[in-house]
Amino acid sequence: MFTSGVYVLEKTATNESIATHSAKHKSTYCRQCSLNYAGRSLKEEKKLNKTNYSSKKLRGLIAFALIVFVSSVVVCPCLSDGSTWDRTYGGAADDTAAGETVQANDGGYAVLGDTNSFGAGDSDFWLIKTDADGNTQWNKTYGGELAEVSGDMCVTTDGGYAMSGYTKSFGAGGQDFWLVKTDANGNTEWNMTYGGTDNEYAYHVEQTVDGGYILLGQTRSFGAGNNDFWLVKTDANGNTEWNMTYGGTGNDVGIHVIQTADGGYALAGSTSSFGAGSNDAWLIKTDASGNTEWNQTYGGTGYDGGQCLEPTSDGGYALACLTTSFGAGSLDFWFIKLDASGNTEWNMTYGGPGSDGPTHFIQTEDNGYALVGFTTVGSDQNASLIKIDALGNMEWNQTYGGTGSEIAYALLETNDGYYLLTINTDSFGAGEDDIWLVSTIPENTTIGAIIMLAIATTIIITRTSHKRQN
Repeated sequence: MFTSGVYVLEKTATNESIATHSAKHKSTYCRQCSLNYAGRSLKEEKKLNKTNYSSKKLRGLIAFALIVFVSSVVVCPCLSDGSTWDRTYGGAADDTAAGETVQANDGGYAVLGDTNSFGAGDSDFWLIKTDADGNTQWNKTYGGELAEVSGDMCVTTDGGYAMSGYTKSFGAGGQDFWLVKTDANGNTEWNMTYGGTDNEYAYHVEQTVDGGYILLGQTRSFGAGNNDFWLVKTDANGNTEWNMTYGGTGNDVGIHVIQTADGGYALAGSTSSFGAGSNDAWLIKTDASGNTEWNQTYGGTGYDGGQCLEPTSDGGYALACLTTSFGAGSLDFWFIKLDASGNTEWNMTYGGPGSDGPTHFIQTEDNGYALVGFTTVGSDQNASLIKIDALGNMEWNQTYGGTGSEIAYALLETNDGYYLLTINTDSFGAGEDDIWLVSTIPENTTIGAIIMLAIATTIIITRTSHKRQN
């Protein structure tokens, strides 16, 4: 399926080889077997026979245990694809995973999406709180009579949630940025709109170090023309402190913002105003007041768009993009590693002859990266998870889906080392589209866990057998 990537039972050893141990039996005494070979009594002969029988039994038990583990990998789907559990959420109408999933302070999860099955009308923000196994504890909707569509969410310092997106029910006109702040139980504390007479959409929100919020999206009410990046900084109560636009006469869309170590911001998205081709990925670095310090474009002659930006452990950035300029097919994953000034250190594409693209990624504990999005084979579109090392080499990939269409919108590495994917699905669930939450073990962890479990079982069997012999 993927044209780029490296796909990655070791022997066991005893302290003493069988040949060395057998040689001891030619001497007069074997300390390990505690038998005297120079002249065994009948009682000692029986003990030796019992020991040999127990040894054969032990080997049989170990072989049986290993067969069980190998069979479980082949037969049990939950082990063969690494999945541990999955849940769907939705009603009879369209309910979509278009936002974010975060781990709550109690170890459960908060899932943001949009619902047409529930709420006040048309589409509403939908916040679902689950326990650590994905069982729903509560859910809340947010919206008015018209359409509200979510973009992103973050956990706030008080244990509540801040959700961004757009609203048509409230605001100045058209559709506006909408920021909703809730407590830990999803109860609305306050909400604010930002916008003009045309259309705005807040794709991303982060809580800033001063307790306020930074929102990034697109605006048609302000800026140089068409759509422009729009960055809005608020205080802790959602009141606007300042706002800035970035763009030219073309279409420029801001998707992801992070606060940098110096108190400024890094903004990523796409631009048709600047760059090498029809559309390029665009990264802008600002100071703490939103003034541009530098900007860089990335792309070729085709369409290239930035989807997700994260800081890296070395002080640089990583940027996940869609690309038609590079790669194997019509649309591919494009992952770019950047230094602190936005200069490319390396880049890699991942995909097959169909359409493949990222929506989100994380840097993993091993300093590699895990990317989610979608992959297309023939007419089937599945959610995709790709794990790469620190230099972009593919370690493994996995797909999730059925006979319909799936796309993963969010990825979380949980506190216990699992991956949690938030997927939009029309293959499973109660209605047309539903939110699908999948908890999965990273592939290398799955193999390692099976081997460790086999070793642990062998040790237990060995100790039990030795106790019975003694």
